[in-house]
Amino acid sequence: MASAALNPYASYIANFDPRKVIADTPHALIRLEEQLGSEGLERSYAPGKWTAREILCHLADVEIGFAFRLRQAFAEPHHVIQPFDQESWARPYAQAGFNARTAVQVFAAVRGWNLILLEALPPETFSKPVTHPERGVMTMETIVQTMAGHDLNHLNQLQGIASQR
Repeated sequence: MASAALNPYASYIANFDPRKVIADTPHALIRLEEQLGSEGLERSYAPGKWTAREILCHLADVEIGFAFRLRQAFAEPHHVIQPFDQESWARPYAQAGFNARTAVQVFAAVRGWNLILLEALPPETFSKPVTHPERGVMTMETIVQTMAGHDLNHLNQLQGIASQR
């Protein structure tokens, strides 16, 4: 597993298989979105934190970012990852078009496409180095592990919100 310095979500992975986590997450999000309902989607897990709907929008945006990172990482020699400011990306989520159902659909579609890519790549591709300007040199496998840890972090938040009844 990647260290916390390379992957800030490493602690969420523990004994989980990252590929299984990323394959299972779309199904878990569909169940949680339905379980939360319209009222639950507007609750947050703590004061000042994103609502469940905003978390789902964030997950859709980040999956698009991971899609780009994965493709650049395997296609370019020693790719330098472009970081992004998640808070800036989240500013439009309050607008009406950013609904949970669409976010989950986008996430599931892009994640499915990313899984097809990951399955198609030869094993040696995952040891290919990439650089994150804030985290240093890592591998494509670290990106996969980060995806899984990120999923688990937000799934935990969504499950917490769902249990607030």
